Amino acid sequence: MARNDVERLRAEILTDYRRYTQDDRFSFRCHTQISCFNKCCADVNIFLSPYDILRIKNRLGISSEEFLARYTLMPTDRHQQYPVVLLEMSDAPGKPCPFVSQERGCTIYEDRPWACRMYPVGLASPGEGSTAAQDREFYFLIKDAFCRGHDEEQGWTIRDWMRNQGVEPYDEMGKRFKEVAMHKWFNSGKDLSPEKIGMFFMVCYNLDVFRRMVFESSFLEKFEVDESTVERIREDDVELLKFGFRWLKFSLFGEPTMTVRPPVLAQAQAKGRASS
Repeated sequence: MARNDVERLRAEILTDYRRYTQDDRFSFRCHTQISCFNKCCADVNIFLSPYDILRIKNRLGISSEEFLARYTLMPTDRHQQYPVVLLEMSDAPGKPCPFVSQERGCTIYEDRPWACRMYPVGLASPGEGSTAAQDREFYFLIKDAFCRGHDEEQGWTIRDWMRNQGVEPYDEMGKRFKEVAMHKWFNSGKDLSPEKIGMFFMVCYNLDVFRRMVFESSFLEKFEVDESTVERIREDDVELLKFGFRWLKFSLFGEPTMTVRPPVLAQAQAKGRASS
């Protein structure tokens, strides 16, 4: 979807769509016998969060590097402040999702992305950080013309739907990701350097490479990381990703979320004095 199309859709959602709260109700049911089964899983833009990638690559039993190479696109735009990753549709007629079977539906259903879990519910954040009523986060319904799920009688509140679809861990990790991706630093008009863009991409999307950097470089010699954390991030991808977000806040924005070992800090300060 081109940037102009994205902006047009965003404006339409903000002005024309009904705003739902978590307690508002709607009717929807998707099942294998419905006439539109799988139609929402083709020729669609699905932006993948770091947690989406973590779940899917582990479900497939492959590395983050292999997953990115085989299943994703990385669109670029001069207005982008940080890298984004898009799920690549297959080359088959109709451009279906590579993980969809015509007969069985989603083959990674238990680990499907956030956007797929939420459908047909969308989430809009019109004014990040604003307290004005019109800028508050809200939910809305996506009503594609082909979708017959809205004709079904099963009723939900938005809250019940999200609970039923297992959204909670995705939302928890999504909030942590937002603390980096929507950091106030970006409001200053600054751009990340190519080196920092590479850091962002590695931690958020190429987690297995980040693990190698932590454990196969001098990283742990430079930063004070307690032993319990070291053991958790060695084996647990979720803990590693949380740790990575901490490190990005330090390395990209200068937040005091990491502690440099005193000898390393003293050496860096001495080097800075020598070069000034």
